[in-house]
Amino acid sequence: MTHKKELFVPINPGHVGMYVCGPTVYGDAHLGHARPGVTYDVLQRLLRHLGYKVRYVRNITDVGHLEHDADEGEDKIAKKARLEQVEPMEVVQTYTFRYHEAMRQLNVAPPSIEPHASGHIIEQIETVKKILEAGYAYESNGSIYFDVEKYNRDHRYGILSGRTLDDTLEGTRSLDGQSDKKAPYDFALWKKAEPQHIMKWPSPWGEGFPGWHLECSVMGEKYLGHDFDIHGGGMDLMFPHHECEIAQNVASRGTQGVHYWVHNNMITINGQKMGKSLGNFITLPQLFAGEHDKLDQAYSPMTIRFFILQAHYRSTLDFSNEALQAAEKGLKRVMQAYKDLCAISGHKAIDLGYGEFIDAVAPESCKADNAEIKAIFEGVYEALCDDMNTPIALAQIFDAIRIINTAKEGKLQLSAGDIDTLVQLFDDVVFGVLGLRDEAVAESGNQKVVAGLMDMVLEERAAAKAAKDWPRSDAIRDNLKALGITVKDTKNGAEWTID
Repeated sequence: MTHKKELFVPINPGHVGMYVCGPTVYGDAHLGHARPGVTYDVLQRLLRHLGYKVRYVRNITDVGHLEHDADEGEDKIAKKARLEQVEPMEVVQTYTFRYHEAMRQLNVAPPSIEPHASGHIIEQIETVKKILEAGYAYESNGSIYFDVEKYNRDHRYGILSGRTLDDTLEGTRSLDGQSDKKAPYDFALWKKAEPQHIMKWPSPWGEGFPGWHLECSVMGEKYLGHDFDIHGGGMDLMFPHHECEIAQNVASRGTQGVHYWVHNNMITINGQKMGKSLGNFITLPQLFAGEHDKLDQAYSPMTIRFFILQAHYRSTLDFSNEALQAAEKGLKRVMQAYKDLCAISGHKAIDLGYGEFIDAVAPESCKADNAEIKAIFEGVYEALCDDMNTPIALAQIFDAIRIINTAKEGKLQLSAGDIDTLVQLFDDVVFGVLGLRDEAVAESGNQKVVAGLMDMVLEERAAAKAAKDWPRSDAIRDNLKALGITVKDTKNGAEWTID
């Protein structure tokens, strides 16, 4: 049994090139960063698990992303630097570190390459030259604009989003400075810098800076080639950002450059789009600490990850305290089931840190004897390979949890093959592909240390009970409870959970 062909067909067999639009680093990572972070982390984990070699490129936007739109307004990073009276690259460095830390907490593995727009100015200038030479751009008052109308006559602008030029014109705002353009829908490839503009570079057209859309075209080609497999990003980037990328790619190198476009949908909060003006803009540090008026409590990074995985990446995901609390309970059920499975089977629990991979390829056959376990195994991989349907995969995992609980109660006998399959579903899929962790032990630094210490403590308690030293036995249990660890006596011995 193989699932590779059901996912997609790569350009080069066995190798996958994937580019994902990364953050603009001028503030703390927020909920809007969490969803693409988790979504594309799962995608690259799944591809690696299925045996592909993945080059995953995620860019950092640190120049050219303007306040009002892609062509007008003040550079967001330059504005932040001016307000804080620091260098723009200090802003970039500070918030890049904070973004990385937030992603680490979400167990999002780092990309293979993480290029910065500011580190590829020369390449962006060269691409602008190619587009000018091809006749799809023009100079106006020191800026270079892409000629959308001319491009549309020769090719088609709007092929990804389905928009026409009339649709684009209706959605284009009249902004100061657009008199430099031939048409409102033309977009900047290179912008002339005003004297007060901080971030600017020399070019054949004078001092300026690259347009926002250009960086992804340039860095995607540099690190993945003229054509590559997957380009991801938020649904809001489909137009105009990715539409402009396609036009730039065709104009500069004669190919759209991307075979599969993948877009994750947005996160809303109680049905509203997230925004600072609405008072529902929540950063990830605020979320993890519970420090926001909209939050009833703090929510752990793994709770957020589990919450995101419960919805298909292309569907809108509504954030609420009730939904997060339900996700928290669901995550605890998954982690407890794994402990129970390890106790039943004698399997040694995995010991992986954040961002580590399980180096395993999906088996060619299922070893389970139980027909329901076989169906669950098939269902998990069918769901993941069907447009990465994580909610269906999780539903199948919960069916497996029901079987584990039945076996724990002594109402079902599992064969060695059944246990092997269930263990693999947890180790390879729950922890490997979905990237979930028992963070109570993962954050402690070392799962082996925690488990080993608990074994020693419970052995001491068992010895106290055997000696009928009930005060000692109760004291150990109560002291653990005070530390947030619940001990439960069962017919199979003592079990413990971190609350």
